[in-house]
Amino acid sequence: MTIKVVRGNPTPEELAAALAVVRARAAAAAATPPGAPAPRDSWSDPSRIAARRLPQPGPSSWGRTYWPG
Repeated sequence: MTIKVVRGNPTPEELAAALAVVRARAAAAAATPPGAPAPRDSWSDPSRIAARRLPQPGPSSWGRTYWPG
């Protein structure tokens, strides 16, 4: 792997910090097995919706079926 500085004049500390980030990302990508499922996003987690109370039946329940109270 070759890293080339295209612009600027980084100090040895800046170059070492950039290299550390690149190596950490490469190690994290290599640690994940190739067939492993991606982590679930909290937006698609069904427990997020099920944690709320469901609307109770009544005369105005049609208005509470979509918008949380």
